[in-house]
Amino acid sequence: MVNYGKISNHNFFIIFVKTINYIMNKQMFFLLALLFLNSVSAQIEHKSDLLFKNQDPLKIKLSYSNKEIRLETDDTTYIKTTMSFWNDNKWNDLEVSLRARGNFRRSKCYFPPIKMKIKKSKAEGSLFEGNKNLKLVVPCLIQDEKNDNVVQEFIAYKLYEKISPFHFQTRMVEIEFVEIKKNKTIVHNLKGFLIEDDKRVADRFEGKSFERYIHPKAMDDMTSIQNTMFQFMIGNTDFSVAYQHNGKLLYVDKKIYPLPYDFDLCGMVDASYAIVNTKLGINTVKDRKYRGFKRDESMVQEVRDQLLSKKAQFFQIIDDQQPRFELASEFESTKTFLSSFFEILEDDRDFEKEVIQNMRTK
Repeated sequence: MVNYGKISNHNFFIIFVKTINYIMNKQMFFLLALLFLNSVSAQIEHKSDLLFKNQDPLKIKLSYSNKEIRLETDDTTYIKTTMSFWNDNKWNDLEVSLRARGNFRRSKCYFPPIKMKIKKSKAEGSLFEGNKNLKLVVPCLIQDEKNDNVVQEFIAYKLYEKISPFHFQTRMVEIEFVEIKKNKTIVHNLKGFLIEDDKRVADRFEGKSFERYIHPKAMDDMTSIQNTMFQFMIGNTDFSVAYQHNGKLLYVDKKIYPLPYDFDLCGMVDASYAIVNTKLGINTVKDRKYRGFKRDESMVQEVRDQLLSKKAQFFQIIDDQQPRFELASEFESTKTFLSSFFEILEDDRDFEKEVIQNMRTK
């Protein structure tokens, strides 16, 4: 503490100026430090999101044994292989570790869906920098509509992007998969898409991702309604927000938000291997059943209006993917299924019957 009792006005002025300069310099230091940290954060985010900023299909090459990857049932056990990807007008090689994911698909699918791990040191400086964990969605069975089913599920992710800011980033890939089978190899040309890790989603919002039982009523009202209305839109009943079945939870600014994924069993996709939950009173996966909990009806109506206002955008998403469909019938069925949703939304009586009266209380 400076004793100002016995100093001249001149000296007081000098001390005062120096004090002000010190305070301003300190503030400037913290301001510059903050700007620097924000700059570093932006660079990290830019590198991590680079993979998804370009939405052109990414060409990749993979080779492994379906039998081997299906047998490795331990979630900590991965097989190592090299993934080649086309970027900057050349093929680039990247060492990756793979395992099958999803118990149902592991047993039912010829091509099990993949969880991919990439070492930071291997990804550094590449298109995949900042993405240590990814999901790779591939067709399930060897059928005529196998690739179209992937496009339809990809569309579902893109629809949700227009509904909620809390969503996974995705990117379509064209896969040359060389299957190692006994003493021979089989080449499969597949469509697929990459899904970012939930921790990357949490990082974007400076929050946390977690898995544990949380009652849906404890989650953010608006996002919860948006999620369940979206699930109703695509005809999906294969999810549980409370138990995080085909979904994660985000904790951001003291609020909990649902983060849905895995839509291949929904009515919009209408996969041949989809199983109908008849306990819900539906007969096919194309039958819709609203699974949202009871909320303030004014908020439900608000989400209804949100979706109606984006109707043209939703259909544009499907139209944008038309060149990637191999069967015209699958493209048309996707548009027809979305149209049937808006028929409900646009009719007050149908909306009351199908949504409002079906809101759950337990």
